[in-house]
Amino acid sequence: MALVNEHFLKLPGSYLFSDIAKKVNTFKITHPKQDIIRLGIGDVTQPLPQACIEAMHKAVEELASKDTFRGYGPEQGYDFLIETIIKNDFAPRGIHFSSSEIFVSDGAKSDTGNIGDILRHDNSVGVTDPIYPVYIDSNVMCGRAGILEEETGKWSNVTYMPCTSENNFIPEIPDKRIDIVYLCYPNNPTGTTLTKPELKKWIDYALANDTLILFDAAYEAYIQDADVPHSIYEIKGAKKCAIEFRSFSKTAGFTGVRCGYTVVPKELTAATLEGERIPLNRLWNRRQCTKFNGTSYITQRAAEAVYSAEGKAQIKKTIDYYMTNAKIMKEGLEATGLKVYGGVNAPYLWVKTPNGLSSWRFFEQMLYEANVVGTPGVGFGPSGEGYIRLTAFGDRNDCIEAMRRIKNWL
Repeated sequence: MALVNEHFLKLPGSYLFSDIAKKVNTFKITHPKQDIIRLGIGDVTQPLPQACIEAMHKAVEELASKDTFRGYGPEQGYDFLIETIIKNDFAPRGIHFSSSEIFVSDGAKSDTGNIGDILRHDNSVGVTDPIYPVYIDSNVMCGRAGILEEETGKWSNVTYMPCTSENNFIPEIPDKRIDIVYLCYPNNPTGTTLTKPELKKWIDYALANDTLILFDAAYEAYIQDADVPHSIYEIKGAKKCAIEFRSFSKTAGFTGVRCGYTVVPKELTAATLEGERIPLNRLWNRRQCTKFNGTSYITQRAAEAVYSAEGKAQIKKTIDYYMTNAKIMKEGLEATGLKVYGGVNAPYLWVKTPNGLSSWRFFEQMLYEANVVGTPGVGFGPSGEGYIRLTAFGDRNDCIEAMRRIKNWL
């Protein structure tokens, strides 16, 4: 008989955002006349940049002609997009890559979940806490996370590095060796960042301990401060110890289009049990060629247009829109007496719940009494308890109205 992967059975009953959807649907059924404002799930609301739309239309027309039709593309991505990425995202920062070090995909979520395919199941894992749930769940699925400790909400083979107001949301460098460390900056869910000197400490730790850093830079386009690095490769030595994940989802509104890319430097290696050093670039390329048929041609042409002069201007306008939302929300929440973090270099606001309320209790009160939806912080890890995440991706009028409701409620 066929046997299941029993590691899946260790996962919590449902995904965080599924739990939220169920609670919101229950509210809608019992309060059908109430208008809900959703500031929870980090989906975008503004349309795609016009430059991307035009590029997609042109690509569709190409596929309509026998002379310009394209079938299967390269699993790693088309050269026209890869070269554009290198030219725009890295070369201006003094970072140089060959085209074979960039892998175009359908998004950072897929790649951060799939990267574990090329790493042994018994590697130790370290995460900042709170953390994007996919990092943990994907390790649970392959048995790498160990056993869930019900009392603490922690997995036995995962080292948690708390990020709280007490340490200014800067994780402490571990005092022991860890095989794999996940970092996401600007951070989801807290909206906080690391400066270059702070990130350099992690590179130094990784090089000294032969640790692999998995660095999620999905929100780098929202960085406003000059001392915040856009790429981990701005730090000397990072190519020897880090893989970086990028996404067009929040940069250009591609949450429904699906496109991102992963950087795996050729000088990055990991070891076999016998101590042989193996280039991870080669393994990831093999994995992608086996399990992935490549991102669609239409999508990649749209991603290429992100870097055109028109595309850059249109994307800046959209990001400015969201970050203005964040400013409005941050000021509005602080005016009610709430303590708010993030919202400066990222589209997320990390709000301390008042009066010692739990994350889920505050979520429910805000839903039922203000008709505003957020995301309970504890869903991102134990250190998220006592916080709630709000996103600035909503419509401007909704953000303003939500702040009015919360002010009247509190």
